[in-house]
Amino acid sequence: MKQKGKEKTKEQKQIEDLQKEKDELFAKLQRVSADYANFQKRAPKQIADTISYEKEKIIKTLLPALDNFEHTLQNAVSAENVDVLVKGIQIIYDQMLDILKSHGVEQIKALGEKFDPALHEAMTQRAEPDQEENIVLEEFQKGYKLNSRVIRPSKVIVNKVASEEPVQEQEQVEQEPQEEKTEPHE
Repeated sequence: MKQKGKEKTKEQKQIEDLQKEKDELFAKLQRVSADYANFQKRAPKQIADTISYEKEKIIKTLLPALDNFEHTLQNAVSAENVDVLVKGIQIIYDQMLDILKSHGVEQIKALGEKFDPALHEAMTQRAEPDQEENIVLEEFQKGYKLNSRVIRPSKVIVNKVASEEPVQEQEQVEQEPQEEKTEPHE
């Protein structure tokens, strides 16, 4: 009988250990669940804060260019020389390009380049025989990339030289059926 008592104590000890382990795992699960719920509440606020911070950073980099525009406009009234005004605007334009470049924005080179539908949007076509086929002849609006991803394609005019070959081929195709019809049937 003593052995049965010892076995029960071993079994009871094992049951108590398993119960303790279960309680610990359950408590851990509750903590993880609470942490996850807190994370779900916190994440949207952190994302919104990050976006707000980045917007503020971009706006702060644009403010000096805005100040230069204001300064140029104030001096334009008293400036008698148009060249001074144009030079001021050119300086501000270059400053804006530098600001955009610092944020990973670059202009898409289009004029004189081979037309690429991934970078350019063809607004119309024009035939200039002295230029190569599918070359960008004119740029209506500059295109831009942000970190090598196109955010706005360049709007362009593309060279489309009218070739004489398709017209000649078409004339031959039209003449061939007529010749076949005129042949005598045997």
